Amino acid sequence: MACVSLHARSPCCLETAVPPSRGDAVGAPAPERDTHVSSEENTSPPAPVVTVRGAARSPEEQLAAIPARPGVYLLKDKHAKVIYVGKAANLRARVRSYLRGGDERSQVRFLVERLVDVETLVTANDKEALILENNLIKQYRPRYNIRLKDDKSYVSVKVTVKDPWPRVLVTRRIVKDGGRYFGPFASASAVRETLDTIRKVFPLRTCSDPVFRNRSRPCIEYDIKRCLAPCVLPVDRTVYEEHLREAMLLLEGRNSEVARQLRRRMETAASEERFEAAARLRDQLQAIEATQERQQVVEHWGTNQDVFGLYREGGAIEVQVLFVRQGKLVSNQSYSFDDWEFSDDEVMEAVLTQFYQATQHDVPDEILLPVGISDADVRAEYLSERRGRKVAVLVPQRGDKVRLVEMAHENAQQSFVARRDAGAQAARMAIELQARLHLRDAPKRIECLDIATFQGRETVGSVVAFDEGEPAKAGYRHYRIRTVEGTDDFAAVSEVIRRRFRDARERGGVPDLLVIDGGLGQLGAARSVLEELGLADLEVVGLAKERVERDPTAREIQRRPERVFLPGRKNPVVLKPNSTALFLLQRVRDEAHRFANTYHQKLRARARFASPLDEIPGIGPRRRRALLRRFGSLRRVAAASAEELATVPGITLSLATQIKEQLPRT
Repeated sequence: MACVSLHARSPCCLETAVPPSRGDAVGAPAPERDTHVSSEENTSPPAPVVTVRGAARSPEEQLAAIPARPGVYLLKDKHAKVIYVGKAANLRARVRSYLRGGDERSQVRFLVERLVDVETLVTANDKEALILENNLIKQYRPRYNIRLKDDKSYVSVKVTVKDPWPRVLVTRRIVKDGGRYFGPFASASAVRETLDTIRKVFPLRTCSDPVFRNRSRPCIEYDIKRCLAPCVLPVDRTVYEEHLREAMLLLEGRNSEVARQLRRRMETAASEERFEAAARLRDQLQAIEATQERQQVVEHWGTNQDVFGLYREGGAIEVQVLFVRQGKLVSNQSYSFDDWEFSDDEVMEAVLTQFYQATQHDVPDEILLPVGISDADVRAEYLSERRGRKVAVLVPQRGDKVRLVEMAHENAQQSFVARRDAGAQAARMAIELQARLHLRDAPKRIECLDIATFQGRETVGSVVAFDEGEPAKAGYRHYRIRTVEGTDDFAAVSEVIRRRFRDARERGGVPDLLVIDGGLGQLGAARSVLEELGLADLEVVGLAKERVERDPTAREIQRRPERVFLPGRKNPVVLKPNSTALFLLQRVRDEAHRFANTYHQKLRARARFASPLDEIPGIGPRRRRALLRRFGSLRRVAAASAEELATVPGITLSLATQIKEQLPRT
């Protein structure tokens, strides 16, 4: 490893300290001389000129400590935080291109302005550099690297092949547990449809391991012919494994092969006059064929391909991946990037680096790209080794493969337009909200606070966040109210506001608009705490729900519409019922209400199952269950003597005495 430390002396002068590399002799003395080189005057923005501690006397000599070999470089800021990870066939040449400031792209300019340290790791070849780059991007998550959306947002199908009786299930986590994974799939509905077909056609178990181990009779899945009930009945393992093999073929998109096998077995059963079995196979075959009809056939030779399409408008980029399996388009996935000025080939290299490792996709026979990349041969070699069969990375120039890439490009364009329209709609809602509520700015980030309680018990608060009109789940918080006894919404709002914003300014977590679910009282409580915390400039409003007026003399039901209360204003603002501004506020408020109620119901359910025994120190779930099993009820536990309690495993005489002392008072 070689490390180059850059310390800014002036806007146009940097100093580079080069310690001995791993190739130097152990114990070799460090260079003691300092040589300073100043940048020349020119009309362009001053580029940093590097100064190296050591014998280097020219720009080329200054970078001589960095080897001209394949490897990975890490660019760091003044806090030693990695801000960019890249690979290069020639590390010295690549780092030189950054330090000389010849690249005018905005990302590179920002990089150079923040660059203080460069660390390089040499690899044996380009393939190892490719693998190492991906691992370091996942480890450091650098700010200026293109990063794919975390694949936990997508669902995969897992086959528990290591189980004695494997099952097929949906998961969002891919772990090395010996299971066979298919996906990820961008569409959860497509996954459900596929699994529904599998469960109709192949009677595999679906229950969890604890349920499977503890069953004493077949469940309803057996009654409706969707499971062979291996939990309690003798099942031919060969038959079960055949069902499992065909289910995995279906997951791989090899529907035609499964259909041929089912048709052959159906005809055999019919010729042997096993008509019930033939009818069952007929129904399974029809389910498979119905699935086939919904899939788009894109080529006739049945190759497995991943087809990439790229569409961009300036720095806004959309990448679409089409998954073609056995000649059928089975799924797609898209990635969006904003404000990236990297060239198309660099974008594709960054996407591919993470795509096949970070998301653990099955590697196909061919990977079709819209543009050429510099390391196509290296990637093909690496993916071929990983797959165990040849993989081709191609940029098609003619024929059906070009049409596939064009289809991916069209899908990327449509996805880009849909995303842009959604962003424009969110901006319009924010601008209307600003105008109607007289806010200083159009709110980009909105947070909403809600309180949930039932007769003053298990009171909780929730805060949800929306960014550009969409939920930002990382900003969701719930709070169990600690300082309020009974029903007091104002005090509960004050506690949640204090806990949410007590150090928010230091962490940069202040929203553009805070919405309080309530009227003037809740708004006043929130404003008081915000002023106390030094956040009086935070825009905050109260949103009161629609309510029915109680007037027994009225001939018709009178409804008061939803009202927005503003600080320092007695009369609320009433937004038009179908306005986009009101729709945005209602959406944020309803999500906060849902989030608070979910947590509140969880606490109430937990309280219903709580026992006075839980309040006694030393009594946990296991000892509580042991006591109730021995005596049958809490009343009998309270009536038992300390000596009788001490006969229960895990209950000592001193603990039994403590139970006798505390239980009657609970």
